[in-house]
Amino acid sequence: MSTSAVIMMIVSIALVWGGMITALINVYRFPDMQREDSEATTAPR
Repeated sequence: MSTSAVIMMIVSIALVWGGMITALINVYRFPDMQREDSEATTAPR
């Protein structure tokens, strides 16, 4: 593979992994409030 292909591969891998890490951080910082609201409104069994 040429040098430019290796550089583009590294950039694209970093972009994908960076997006995944950013999404995981966002989920942990701001959990889904709809799930908590729906659990609070259901009657206990």
